[in-house]
Amino acid sequence: MISVGAVVGVALVALGMVLTPGPNMMYLVSRSITQGRRAGITSLGGVAVGFLVYLALAATGLSVVFAAVPALYTTVKLAGAAYLAYLAWQAVRPGGASVFTPVELEPDSNRRLFTMGLMTNLLNPKAAIMYASLIPQFVDVPAGHLVAQAFLLGGVQIVVSLLVNTGIVCAAGSIAAFLARRPAWLRVQRYVTGTLLGLIAVKLATDRARPVVV
Repeated sequence: MISVGAVVGVALVALGMVLTPGPNMMYLVSRSITQGRRAGITSLGGVAVGFLVYLALAATGLSVVFAAVPALYTTVKLAGAAYLAYLAWQAVRPGGASVFTPVELEPDSNRRLFTMGLMTNLLNPKAAIMYASLIPQFVDVPAGHLVAQAFLLGGVQIVVSLLVNTGIVCAAGSIAAFLARRPAWLRVQRYVTGTLLGLIAVKLATDRARPVVV
């Protein structure tokens, strides 16, 4: 039903986005460092449900709304680009902090960890842009079964995101300790992160592609 090329394309896009620090990574890393891996995994469960919500919306008509109201699509895209540009500035600005810089947080219950993970993802512009404007580009319209294709491709993105984020959660403490002993590496990580975020922001802002109806 879906081609290997589509699966690979979505997987690569998903990998690039999940490796670019954003709200999800910041929340998961902070919780994993301050409260341990179990808290990070619980928070990741909420993030996963957030992805499922976006996938359901995209597969059942969000792209139709964007196609019918191009101005809304453009607004969402530009808002996402502006947010990514803001994150880029936060990373490279004088006195900025790395995503792996430990931050003191009060311990939360499992329920709150899950809920915060969910809300962080639902309010994450990268997730909205992924499902509203990127994944639909890989749907093969002549092949039919568009909703099924959307769910399968969205499933690929979710699997990639969960695998990478699980690795980040498990390694967050070790990475933070490694970088804390090497301030120069912290600066490099910040500038690399800021550059990647800035490039994606420019790409989103200048992309003239229109949403594909799923």
